[in-house]
Amino acid sequence: LGTVDPATYAVIGESHYAEMVRDTRRKRRQLDGASTDWIVVRNRLSMLGSRNKQLVADGLKQLSLRLGFRAVDGFAERVVYREFFPRGLTALDDIDEATLGTRPNLGHVTAREEVMGLLRQLKLPLDERGRRRAANRAEWFSQVDKPLEVDDIIGS
Repeated sequence: LGTVDPATYAVIGESHYAEMVRDTRRKRRQLDGASTDWIVVRNRLSMLGSRNKQLVADGLKQLSLRLGFRAVDGFAERVVYREFFPRGLTALDDIDEATLGTRPNLGHVTAREEVMGLLRQLKLPLDERGRRRAANRAEWFSQVDKPLEVDDIIGS
């Protein structure tokens, strides 16, 4: 997103990517008056505070004022996310002993809260279509393990 002075850690320039996004946003605004909400998400954050972590946060804050994006914290580096992936799960899925092969623990709860926190920070609009998709998905997941009835296959 930007160029940083190696001695002072001050932001001294913008990357070609940042310039491309800024130009695209400007063209979109000129075309139809719509503004694009540019969000930069920091991912795989360490659970421990460090000088480098703070320097990156400060640099992103400088760049956000300069380029007009929102910087939000994403997900911490958690083993639980690597546990979910091969099973095709997310932290928002219903997690139980049958799904995981073990009882859910505090890490599972924390991961879910972290995802919900990110969603709150994004402030995405949830319309009626999104609510219908979520309801249909929940219904499908509730039925997926049930055997088909003969009438479901042949029809009457």
